[in-house]
Amino acid sequence: MAGMGPAPKPEGQRRRRNAPTAATTRLPAEGRTGTAPRWPLGDDIETAARLMVAREKVAEFEEREAEGKPVGEARMDRAREAVKILEHVVAIQAKAEKALWRELWRTPMAAAWERDGYTREVAQYVRWKVHAENGNLDAAKEARQLGDRIGLTPLARLRLRWEVAADELAEVRERRSTPQSQARVQARMHLVDPAAVGQ
Repeated sequence: MAGMGPAPKPEGQRRRRNAPTAATTRLPAEGRTGTAPRWPLGDDIETAARLMVAREKVAEFEEREAEGKPVGEARMDRAREAVKILEHVVAIQAKAEKALWRELWRTPMAAAWERDGYTREVAQYVRWKVHAENGNLDAAKEARQLGDRIGLTPLARLRLRWEVAADELAEVRERRSTPQSQARVQARMHLVDPAAVGQ
């Protein structure tokens, strides 16, 4: 990422091990507990305004067509398509933002966001990300950059010196449930004749 410099090396790979380094923040592997903070942003007035303008454009084209001044089928189709896309975004945006907002505040990174007061930055990421998932390429670029700044990628967490703590209990449970461990348990079990037990 331009302007951020190289990622810091892990402690064992540094040339000068006695050089002072910034402390690493350990994030809980199970994620942040509790309810998500209150949504800090208002309605997306830009999308609502774009929808209003798109509807006015369609109405204007229809009026011109009715007056016998052809607009052209391709232009009319593009204008109607813009209205449909914006209607879809407006209809699902609040629900999609709320769902993503709750999901993000359960991640390990949310513990650091809460500590550092990143509420509005995370909300802006959510808004850009929802637009991106609805096909807006510019919003996708913004969401990617903001996602890096708030530590949503492994490289961004490395640069921020955030480390997700290993969930050792989960690792042990996973090892115990693997097919190899189950096969070892079954190999140690002996078949017992129930009639022989009673004697």
